[in-house]
Formats: sequence, structure tokens, C-alpha cells
Amino acid sequence: MTRHVAVIDIGKTNAKVALVDLADLREVALRRMANAPVLDGPYPHHDVELLWSFILDSLAEINREQRIGAISITTHGATGVLVDAAGELVLPVLDYEFAGPDTLAEDYDTIRPAFAETGTPRLPAGLNLGAQLFWQQKRFPAEFAKAAAMLMYPQYWALRLTGVAANEVTSLGCHTDLWNPWKADFSSLVDKMQWRHLMAPVRPAKDRLGPILPALAIRTGLDSQTPVFCGLHDSNASLLPHLLSDTPPFSVVSTGTWVVSMAVGGNKVTLDPARDTLVNVNALGNPVPSARFMGGREFSLLTEGQSEDWPEADIATVLTRKTSLLPSTQQGSGPFPHHRAVWLDADGINYGQRFAAISFYLALMTATCLDLIGSDGPTIVEGPFARNRLFTHMLAAATARAVIASEAATGTSIGAALLASEHGTIQGAGERFEPPADPAWADHARSWRAAVDAQG
Repeated sequence: MTRHVAVIDIGKTNAKVALVDLADLREVALRRMANAPVLDGPYPHHDVELLWSFILDSLAEINREQRIGAISITTHGATGVLVDAAGELVLPVLDYEFAGPDTLAEDYDTIRPAFAETGTPRLPAGLNLGAQLFWQQKRFPAEFAKAAAMLMYPQYWALRLTGVAANEVTSLGCHTDLWNPWKADFSSLVDKMQWRHLMAPVRPAKDRLGPILPALAIRTGLDSQTPVFCGLHDSNASLLPHLLSDTPPFSVVSTGTWVVSMAVGGNKVTLDPARDTLVNVNALGNPVPSARFMGGREFSLLTEGQSEDWPEADIATVLTRKTSLLPSTQQGSGPFPHHRAVWLDADGINYGQRFAAISFYLALMTATCLDLIGSDGPTIVEGPFARNRLFTHMLAAATARAVIASEAATGTSIGAALLASEHGTIQGAGERFEPPADPAWADHARSWRAAVDAQG
């Protein structure tokens, strides 16, 4: 039985390799590096060779401390890779924040499938993977013509580890325009663009693609038979443990660069693609109503790395004054993509009060996302925001439902590790927050919503 799983976790801001103990769903080792795009070349792109060196070095270091029994992979979405028959890149791996695909937006919009077919909203820059591929084919036809396969980002790393090319539905189904979640097949766009023959075979996230390549076993010191699992999209990795253990209805909020809210067994609603709602596909292949905003990026920009300490008196001041930040710091996505950020009743606030108001803003944006997707039951928060008590309290107040803050340092890593588990899962620990008894919290949420409504 496999006990220790190394998880390669490539986030938009940070890359990690975590060792997860499946016996108690706990991370027992972690390596981390900043992940920033390379700005030279034909367009901004991911430094896959730097990441590859980091991955191999981390696997070797961790394996010396604790024997690795298996490898799983999870990455951010909106990223695809074009490789030739030898598995080499034919074009750099495009950074989805690059605005180049927008130059062909008018042409792309004439062929992309409707929201009803794919559950994919129209997003700016390269956030729709189909728009990236369309732009690359039009701008770099000679290079594109050399492609033998299109891979989603987790499976690119699986290819490098095993030599086996595959695709998987959680990444294909993450606002790409490439997947029809209702038919569990590629969308009409793939056939219109004659890309179907390029798509590597779709395999379940839990599939063992093969053992690690012999040269990599030598390089890292891993056993030559160490299995590598197909892998999945990061937000869906956060969702997976709860799909296996929890009783619907519930919601999972995966926090990182993006805050992604996913409702399981909630109320039926009509999703609004103009507000960045979408249909994700979970690791079991089922559609999941989802919504997102760039909350982690907003938090970093707003706090600028300053201390997160605050006295209780500052919280009372913010609640009493109703000091608020209105959306959106990051425009172009989220539930209020065209609103400009505005501070209310913020004159003379100190840093502790500012931090509280920022935390409340992020919680209220999350609550809005949960409303848009028909969430019901408790909300489980995974990732960094689970450690922010102001966020969890305000989220409970705004939704009038319990919030469970996961104790796992990286919920994505735990979920990805479960792909290697043969015996299901154990419910992870977490602190439960009920809606605060003090009515000032709910009053603040109502005031914020009214102010946002007044923005138009």
C-alpha cells in the first residue's frame, strides 16, 4: 500500500512539491519556489525548464528524507501545451494573463461555442484556453503545424515524468471552450478547428500513466517503479476529498491566486456567464456550478506583504464605522468585472483596520460567488484564506451558514495525493465557524451589498 505521495503542485504564483502522508492526510515535507512568467521570447510564457529543475531537485531531496511511494500532479488552469512527436515544445507555454489573444477576439467570438454547450464564460486575455490556441495557430502557423499533441498542463508534467501523453477532464472542463460537460466529449470548437486528432487520449485523474522514466529514477533516487498518476486541475483537487467524504449539500472554496467556489448538491440556479460563473468538471467527471474571482492576487496587492496582526478594537471600529472596500481591485473577471474599487468610510484608518476591511471584502466577494452558484449547506475553505479568522467569520455572517476552515496547508496537495489512495479518504480536520452572534457582522455584510448595488 502506498503511504507517501509526492505532489507536484504548480500554482500561478508559487510552485510546490509536497509529500503527503495518506495515513492521516497530512503534509510531512514541502518545497516551494516563486513562479513568475518569462517576459522575453514571442510572448510571456512559463519557465518550464526552471520548474522542471525545481521538481526534480525537490523529489530527490524529499526522497532522501522519506521514501516517495507515488507521484501525483496538480496545476492551475487555463494552460495548455503543444508538443511534437518527441514530446518537445513547439511553442512556449503561454501565460494566460497575456493579452495577445484579445487581438483576435472578434474572429474567435464567431466560432467559440455558446455558454449552454460548454459552461464556459467569455473571459479576457488567455483565460479561455481555446482563445490561446486559436491565437497561436493564427500567429505562429509553421510552429503550430509541428504539434503532434495538445496536453493540459498537469498532463504535460506527467508526460515528462513517464513519456505517456494524456488529457483529463478537470483541466479540459475549466473555462477552456474545449469541453462539453453534458456530453463528456470535446466541444464543437475542437472539431471546427480540426484539433481533435491532436488531443491526447482523455484518461481519469486517478489513472496510473506508468512508472517514472528510468533516467529520472537515476536522477532523483526514486525507485524505478514509482507510479505517476494522471493528475488534475488544482481547484478540483481541493474539491475531491469532500466529494469522497461529505454529504451534500456543501460548497468548497479553494483559495490561492484565484478564489474558486464550487457548489455540490446546492439550489438550482441559472448561471450568469457575465459574472464569471462557470461549469467545472470534477474528478469524477460530473459538472459542478462554480464561480471565481482573483482574490489571492487582490489580497497580495492590497496588503503588500505587511503584517497581518490586528487588535480586537480595530475589528470593532471597522464594524461600527462600516469601513468597506467595494469591488473590484482586479477587473475583467469575478462577479463584478467592470466595477472599480472604492473605499467607503476609510479616512484615517490604521493598518489593522485596513487589514480587517480587506479580509471582509474578500469574504463578501466569496459570499457573492456562493450566492450566484446556488450554494447550500456548510462552506469548506481550503488554502491560505482558511487561516484568516476575519475572512471565515465574515463569510459565515454573510452566508448565514457554517464555515469550516481546513487545517491542511495546501488543500490541493491533499486532494491530488488521494488519486494514489486505494482505500478512499479520511475526513480532514478543520475548525468550524458558526455565524457570529454579534449582529454587527451581518449588518456589515448587508451594508456592503447595498453599497455594491448602488454602484450599478
